[in-house]
Amino acid sequence: MHFTGRTWRPNYEANSCIIQMTSGCTYQKCHFCNLYKDEPFALSSLAEFEEDLNEIKSYQPNAKRIFITGANPFALNYERLKPYILTVRDYLIKCQAIAMFARIQDIKNKEIWQLRKLRAMGVNGLSIGTESGDDDTLLLANKGYTSQDILEQCRKLDEAGIEYYFVYMTGLAGKGAGYRNAINSAKIFSQLNPYFISVDSLTLFSDTKLYDKAKRGEFIPAGEKERIRELQTFIQNLRIRTHLFANSKSNFYPIAAYLPKERNSAIRELQYVIDTVDEQEMNAYRNSLQSLE
Repeated sequence: MHFTGRTWRPNYEANSCIIQMTSGCTYQKCHFCNLYKDEPFALSSLAEFEEDLNEIKSYQPNAKRIFITGANPFALNYERLKPYILTVRDYLIKCQAIAMFARIQDIKNKEIWQLRKLRAMGVNGLSIGTESGDDDTLLLANKGYTSQDILEQCRKLDEAGIEYYFVYMTGLAGKGAGYRNAINSAKIFSQLNPYFISVDSLTLFSDTKLYDKAKRGEFIPAGEKERIRELQTFIQNLRIRTHLFANSKSNFYPIAAYLPKERNSAIRELQYVIDTVDEQEMNAYRNSLQSLE
């Protein structure tokens, strides 16, 4: 398999076959991220891609789901994506879904008819690191888009029938701003149809702009209990049917819920943590994180 640089997949893609089509990130400007630092965006050759598909076929000829690695392979325009996506079916005839990471801006270069074509070819399952739906937080994180962009582009995915997943990040707005971030993000997300929402909690790593700002006192991280209250507020204000998974390593307390059915029980469970766990214990956990892998 032709893997180069950082190979990363979400935990919910653990049962998918993994293949590289791109490496690196087209953006590399998010102020909290150093995941693809100094790794230029590159497209694998179609010949290498075919070799890898053939190798997957030799081990898992009945594979039903493929996850394409790279920070945002969906950045490729329709014409560049098309031959790679079509080739998957040449080798894996039972493949039902081709998933990958995407940025909001990656959807912008595709018309709805092109998105529908990609859906018909098997593209279904875009993991989108929205992080927030609050404009001030998006600006602070330097995501490169606004809440209106999220609405406009994801409505195109809804119209094309492409399943997608959001990421929400508690603590990203900084101390005292979590409530605003949760309310505004829930308002934006509730106008869309993410199949599920994965929740991470901000962990500052060196070699990031936000880490440097914190060192200079220009960014004050939210406390751990404030982050849990932010998550409670986010859950309380979501008005869609969706699965919420706040069970990644970055979360002090792992929790999952199907909303709205399990809304109240999730909020109570988080309140129990706030009431019974000391802030210092939570801080010690955050400080012990060396990576999120």
